[in-house]
Amino acid sequence: MSDERFVHAWLLRLDPVWRRRGADERRADIGDFCAAATRTEGRLMQHSYSTIGLRAEGDLLLWRMSDSIEAVEETAADLLSAGIGRWMTPAISMIGLTRPSQYVKRPTTQEQSLFSGERSKYLVVYPFTKSVEWYLASAEERQEVMKGHMRVGHRYPQVRQLLAYSFGLDDQEFIVAYETDELIAFQDLVRELRETESRRSTVRDTPIITGIHRPLGDILGLLSGADR
Repeated sequence: MSDERFVHAWLLRLDPVWRRRGADERRADIGDFCAAATRTEGRLMQHSYSTIGLRAEGDLLLWRMSDSIEAVEETAADLLSAGIGRWMTPAISMIGLTRPSQYVKRPTTQEQSLFSGERSKYLVVYPFTKSVEWYLASAEERQEVMKGHMRVGHRYPQVRQLLAYSFGLDDQEFIVAYETDELIAFQDLVRELRETESRRSTVRDTPIITGIHRPLGDILGLLSGADR
């Protein structure tokens, strides 16, 4: 893949009426959706996260990366037309591009690594927008503020981060994502970042989606109920 890749954070909500279908119908729907997911993974990288009970808008978060936006579109259409996908509605969808940071000359393993290696237990994703004043400040001023921001982040090596650039493509300016096995440590990181100078430029950093990494079949089984 190239350095510039499309990132798609996709939160899907299941129609609760689906649970009233017969057990055999539900099993068939899950099988069809998993088959579509297998086709999808032949075209792009995709990881699944449960948001059941964690986010009112949705139950399944798909975290996706591709060289082409057409692959994102076409695989999304395939998933929505397959089995349980016909009973799902996109609740939140965010698109961005991974690009080299102007503030980091040599990214560490903490940055831009959320599609490589082993998955951590949790993924936290949210849209992010900065103020006009931030962009009108000099490059030197912005670099100094970001140095303080990054110093805090490097104190938490158990938290990995990905930043995708959305401006010109979507409503938010960035997609920010963190991956970790330790949500308490992640919250400590967020608390410290709120006290840095960079916080002054934040305009929007919600909604925050927290997902639990699980195999797709396991998430769909949880949605199906006890007699799956």
